[in-house]
Amino acid sequence: MSSRVTRAVARLTAALGLTVAALASTVGPAGAAPQAMGQCTTSSGVVLAVDFSHWGGPVYRSCGTTPTTGYELLNQGGWATTGTGHDGPAFICRIGYSGHQGGKQYPTPQQDDCVLTPPASAYWSYWHANPGQNTWEYSQLGAMLYKPKPGSVDLWIFGGTNIEGTEGKPTVTPDQLRAHNTRPAGAPAPKDTRTAAPLPPDVNTGPRPENPPPADRTPPTAAPPAQGAAPPVPSTPASPASPSAQPTESASPSPSSSVSPPASPSPSTGTGAVAAQAPGPQVVEAAPAADAEHDTGSYLPAVATGALVLLIGAAAVFAAKRRRRTE
Repeated sequence: MSSRVTRAVARLTAALGLTVAALASTVGPAGAAPQAMGQCTTSSGVVLAVDFSHWGGPVYRSCGTTPTTGYELLNQGGWATTGTGHDGPAFICRIGYSGHQGGKQYPTPQQDDCVLTPPASAYWSYWHANPGQNTWEYSQLGAMLYKPKPGSVDLWIFGGTNIEGTEGKPTVTPDQLRAHNTRPAGAPAPKDTRTAAPLPPDVNTGPRPENPPPADRTPPTAAPPAQGAAPPVPSTPASPASPSAQPTESASPSPSSSVSPPASPSPSTGTGAVAAQAPGPQVVEAAPAADAEHDTGSYLPAVATGALVLLIGAAAVFAAKRRRRTE
């Protein structure tokens, strides 16, 4: 084989190796570290939320570290996804959580075989809310390309959503999902390292306190009245007709005037009841769980790409051999 053919084969082999490496990197293990929900704050970590209400389930929310990608968040701490045979694992076709229904991914294979790209009337749409933002933004990037900001919220909902994100918006708000604590749960409060400046030596700060106090500082007791002395007469005797001078029922404690326990919160005043009766699906914290069985989707795109590279390589080698024979 001539040197020209050898170089062509080497270049094609290198290209094939790079292609396989790129495909392996897209389906490799996730790099995001799952955290307990209390570890996410208003400025650190990212909250991942997945809405299973289409199948009668709740909205699960969990916490992941940053920097990361939306795809890594969906494949760590018990979460797993399945791509499509047409687009590969980058297109999220199914989502499952090991703490919900044994890790079953939705939609089920009976509902969608995940071979072709799902229609806009029934697919997982991707939404973001940056720190401090209470409105959703439809993602313009795929899960493998988007990197959420620390303190933000990622949400996946299933149903009909157009590609502009103007229809089929989420029914839950970002503030219902995001972390509102400024420090991770269990973290100690920051210590005040400031120290008071020493006072000059000539400043009079008063007498030194005595402990115990001297006996002569105890308040004197009133002397008993002398024998034969008239009892003291009040300067303004109370009149029987005056209602202010007579003891009333309100002056003495009674069951009707004692402080009663606060009433149970109502939807108009109680925050707990508002959270429980808020419209939309129920929100449940998804603690980091054992990783579910990970399905990266069909390997058809990888196989097709590899076969195409090999076919091109074989054609180049054949063409080089023909040129060498004619020379």
